Amino acid sequence: MIDFKPITADKKEEFENCLFDGNERGCEYSFANLFMWGRQRGAIIDGHLVLFSQYNRRSVYPFPVGKGDIKAVLDTVIGDAEKRGIPCRFTGMTSREKAILDELYPGKFRFHCDRDFFDYVYDINDLAELKGRKYHSKKNHFNRFCSLYPDYSVEPIDDKNITRVREMVDKWYVDRLAEAPDSDFQMEQVAIEKAMRSYKELGMEGLVLYNGDDLLAMTLASRMSHNTFDVHFEKAIRGIDGAYAVINCEFARYIRDKYPEVEFLNREDDMGIEGLRRAKESYRPHHMVEKCWAHLVEDGYEY
Repeated sequence: MIDFKPITADKKEEFENCLFDGNERGCEYSFANLFMWGRQRGAIIDGHLVLFSQYNRRSVYPFPVGKGDIKAVLDTVIGDAEKRGIPCRFTGMTSREKAILDELYPGKFRFHCDRDFFDYVYDINDLAELKGRKYHSKKNHFNRFCSLYPDYSVEPIDDKNITRVREMVDKWYVDRLAEAPDSDFQMEQVAIEKAMRSYKELGMEGLVLYNGDDLLAMTLASRMSHNTFDVHFEKAIRGIDGAYAVINCEFARYIRDKYPEVEFLNREDDMGIEGLRRAKESYRPHHMVEKCWAHLVEDGYEY
């Protein structure tokens, strides 16, 4: 069997040598997400990062990433599933990887794509500038906030403000969990706490929105490829009109200025939540990242 190891922050450089192979993928392949969420494990095999994870209480293998002979690596993963006595399920596949798997193993896999988990990817200039009719309503939210809080300011998350950011985020989750105790917010709270404890080791970039000394909103992201940042978390104090629009726009400007080579912001999926889908669609994504599952036919057909 493959000797999978827990994903620790000190693996970042080694894993990103595979993750940054030039091909676009979903947010699951951000190193920060691999570190923050669940009990994922990884191994390097023949120049590829191979992952072993859990999804809805099922063991899955996110499609291996890297450069070189992918067939040998896939054969190893298929053999690992057989030795473990579990179905071989590949996840996180783009249309490109789906085509690769189908070409290498014709007729041996069945595929399933789920729109609820497609990522929204935005042109960083669109979010930074909010130009044109398609962003008219967003610009109005931004301008309304500016009229209410003309002296607002933003600053990067760092050691000076991280404690206050954590306090603000903790309160945000306390309020949401009181309203929806059975929601996924508890898992998300664990993930964001891990991120803030290790934000420097993970190379994360964050921004805080203030009105005077009052902290109104925060966002936290990490680089997931040479030209894309993944926005993991964005939280704002309830009742502050336009706070989300402003922190979104200001963060796009901040990343664009600091990293001119970055073209896109991946704002992850909508999980099929109607309100979240409307919000993400309203920012007019440049494109979506399709993500699919594959299931070895001989194991039975299930997702």
